[in-house]
Amino acid sequence: MKRKTPKLLDDIRDAAAFIEDVSRGRSLEDYCSDRLLRQAVERNFEIIGEAINRLVRIDPDVADRIEHARIIVGFRNLLAHGYDLIDDERVWKTIVRDVPPLRCQVEKILGTGGAENHGP
Repeated sequence: MKRKTPKLLDDIRDAAAFIEDVSRGRSLEDYCSDRLLRQAVERNFEIIGEAINRLVRIDPDVADRIEHARIIVGFRNLLAHGYDLIDDERVWKTIVRDVPPLRCQVEKILGTGGAENHGP
């Protein structure tokens, strides 16, 4: 595992946890009507996508262990550059369906290969 890999994985885990935390107990309607919530979630999806994009470049073996890594990067690009094309329902489905498994995958990777690399 490359030196920067654990930090990037931790950024992904942290952003996914944030998305799960702020959306817990909420509905699609809540999400659509709360601009602050939408923007916070979108920003954290951008962090996830950018961290995965960096992993693809610096540690492709680890990036390959993240299911749908390229799709996640594409989703990040849509959020960052296609703000006028964002479909709130699609984002919500991604929160509910894809964020928990992503977080679990990253935690598993960190647990099996990142502990020894967490130093300064």
